[in-house]
Amino acid sequence: MGTQFDSIIIGAGQAGPSLAGRLTKSGRRIAFIERNLFGGTCVNTGCIPTKTLVASAYAAHMARRAADFGVRIDGSIHVDMKVVKARKESILAKSRDGIEAWLRGMENCTVFHEHARFLSSHEIQAGTETLSADEIFLNVGGRALVPNMPGIGKISHLTNSTILNLDELPQHLVVVGGSYIGLEFAQMYRRFGSEVTVVEKGPRLVVHEDEDVSASIKEILEAEGIHIRLNAECIAFEPPAAGQTGAWVHVTCDDGDPKVHGSHVLLAVGRIPNTSDLGLDKAGIHTDDHGYIVVDDQLKTNIPGIWALGDCNGQGGFTHTSYNDFEIVTANLLDNDPRRVSDRIHAHALYTDPPLGQIGMTEAAVRKSGKPALIGTRSMTKVGRAVEKGESQGFMKILVDAESKKILGASILGTSGDEAIHCILDVMYSGRPYMTLQRAMHIHPTVSELIPTVLGDLKPLT
Repeated sequence: MGTQFDSIIIGAGQAGPSLAGRLTKSGRRIAFIERNLFGGTCVNTGCIPTKTLVASAYAAHMARRAADFGVRIDGSIHVDMKVVKARKESILAKSRDGIEAWLRGMENCTVFHEHARFLSSHEIQAGTETLSADEIFLNVGGRALVPNMPGIGKISHLTNSTILNLDELPQHLVVVGGSYIGLEFAQMYRRFGSEVTVVEKGPRLVVHEDEDVSASIKEILEAEGIHIRLNAECIAFEPPAAGQTGAWVHVTCDDGDPKVHGSHVLLAVGRIPNTSDLGLDKAGIHTDDHGYIVVDDQLKTNIPGIWALGDCNGQGGFTHTSYNDFEIVTANLLDNDPRRVSDRIHAHALYTDPPLGQIGMTEAAVRKSGKPALIGTRSMTKVGRAVEKGESQGFMKILVDAESKKILGASILGTSGDEAIHCILDVMYSGRPYMTLQRAMHIHPTVSELIPTVLGDLKPLT
């Protein structure tokens, strides 16, 4: 049987450490296993490092625009990538080290820095140790997908993780994948000073968003000099000729050169869960065709006493959904509070500049549902705060059920859109009609003050 614990947590991502805190306070003796970096994707290769780099890119962008605001900067603007990287490393290290120190100092928590594998449904091998527990929680996260695309094995390429190690500026960064991760890096490196080309297989960027959102994002990126290649149906790779560096990316598009030469190639074509080397078959745990662990509405697997949280369960793939998974599990397990995954409202953001905040149903989803609905829109050029900041790109859009008067969804592409949208989200969670928000007095000048105005000008969705 090995060493017996009350609970075993595998993975120190967003859900795992907080779960350890709750379980130990409940009196449980737990084993915490992490094979790599504490903090998971968010801390090490996701939110914290990328948004730190986005901030540096924004500073460079605003420095170049200084004259627009009457600010004179003599001399050229130069981005020191070594300093940019060092700042990023310093910020993420504080978070990572803090999480590890918290866990190692936690009473009734034994930390194992090892690879965990199931020996049976409630036995885990961690290095040379065998551990057992009645409760096992999987928070093992995910990683970049590297599909077997033609020629991929013949070139050097970057992923969202390895690109963070760069301390030099790519001459020409070719980003394969026109969705959330790819577009953030595309704009970031364009602002650092690289030539950037985005190659997307589909007919538009961020295909899960509404068409007007996709079109506006494309317009924003192209205005900064980013090349967008859509309908790239036959993406393939070719090593450089003698004397060249980088790689050739073959593109089949309606127009433009049939192939693009990049000094660096970033693959941003999706994510896969870290579930293939856990021995899930020995535990009898079910996964779907993509390797995600199958869970019910309370995040239980098919094996009693085993839960899956975060990116590995296919229920969200965001830091905020992972943390919400922790809240759902502990509410049911410790608080006699029957919370469910299906209770939450979908919410996500795209951290280009300006950012996109999207919640609930898209316009396309509302149309497909056949619900009688109302819609309100407003250009950010009519939002005083955006105009004053010189950042008036984008628009707001809110959708309302015409019968119940409840908000169905919203998109805000614009400055502070990722923040302002939360007041809409909170009203949706409260179950109140849109008039609750429409009649609220918001502070001027802000972006969110225009949300009641948009709701006061709703029209039938035709």
